[in-house]
Amino acid sequence: MLVESSASIHKHKRTLTVSIASNPETILAAQALRYQVFVEEMGAQINSKIPGIDQDLFDRYCDHLVAHDEDTGEVIGTYRILPPHQAQKVGSYYSDTEFNLTRLQNIRPQMVELGRTCVHPKYRNGSTIALLWSGIANYIQQHGYQYLIGCASVPVNDGGHLAVNLYKKLAASALAPIEWRVFPNNPLPFSMNTVAQKVETPALIKGYLRAGAMICGEPAWDPYFNCADFLMLLPTKQLDMRYAKHFNR
Repeated sequence: MLVESSASIHKHKRTLTVSIASNPETILAAQALRYQVFVEEMGAQINSKIPGIDQDLFDRYCDHLVAHDEDTGEVIGTYRILPPHQAQKVGSYYSDTEFNLTRLQNIRPQMVELGRTCVHPKYRNGSTIALLWSGIANYIQQHGYQYLIGCASVPVNDGGHLAVNLYKKLAASALAPIEWRVFPNNPLPFSMNTVAQKVETPALIKGYLRAGAMICGEPAWDPYFNCADFLMLLPTKQLDMRYAKHFNR
């Protein structure tokens, strides 16, 4: 059974709400938004059985968190959430396809995965991200999961300079303990000896870090989405302290 979570925010006289999708039509709308962002905007190469829809084998096992513009009825943001009992049914987390997660084996029964994060271009602001995170915080509180994992992506169309330098920056300040390190199945096809450059941490990763998340090691290269994926790990006790009370007050 899907557990509903709800919150709302008014932005420029629009009412945005967040909830767990309760019907196939809403899930399809979220998958259409994913296609728009990942394929049409970012140029990802995916095998889509339904034209204009981003859908894979993990979707049927996930809860789909969606943000709506109540004035238009449009889905304007989404996360998909794979809880541990559903990951066991499908046989893995999505992150297993990109990383060796052996060192996370002990926490898998309490580990929920976030993925396929996207927001409509017109709504890419802190308010929308905060609204989505309010839904995540509520979901975690209701189910009591202890860990969040998810891949945070950065583009590599600059020859990998951003990805490499971002890893060096984050490894110095936000690297997970050795017992939670993971290893990319498909390492970046760029030398880690890239000349050091100052880089700005992308907003999504910055949000994870502010919530208390860590990177679990070197990023993996996803050739289909042409990006570098950092595996982020967030103990949910920190999410509760820093975010849940703020979002749900």
